[in-house]
Amino acid sequence: MENFEGLSFRKFEEKDVDLFAQIFKKAFDRDTQIHLNEEEGGPPGYENGDFLREWYLKINSNAFAVFKDGKPIGGINIWINQNNTNFLGNTFVDPDLQDKGIGLIIWKYIESKFPETKIWRTETPGFSSRNHHFYVNKCGFKVFKIENPKDKRESNFLLEKVMNN
Repeated sequence: MENFEGLSFRKFEEKDVDLFAQIFKKAFDRDTQIHLNEEEGGPPGYENGDFLREWYLKINSNAFAVFKDGKPIGGINIWINQNNTNFLGNTFVDPDLQDKGIGLIIWKYIESKFPETKIWRTETPGFSSRNHHFYVNKCGFKVFKIENPKDKRESNFLLEKVMNN
């Protein structure tokens, strides 16, 4: 377990799926409630741990379980590539702890752990303005493309952050 700015990080493991699945679902549902005015919603498998099994335990993924004061609070998965253009797949934080700087601490941890990165890329749903604010205004990403911009449900923001190494 690694400690960083009041949080603890360790490699995400199979035993974490059930522990984190409820937090994952809660985070996606909160975003759906805020932005789409619906009770539930997220990517396929978000509600039962299948998403975490597929994307957090996938061979090429680097996934981390995040804890605060010994309690599970979120996770992050990334892909590290040979060309140092790396991809942030997903970050989630318990909605009860959002808007307290935890997401930014998680991001700073990832940047510090992979300092050889030249470019970070990620994507997020077009409807999720809170994510846009987080990535652009807090983490320093820039939007470089918007896919399906006229479709609220299908639009997707592609973002990147060029590192000053």
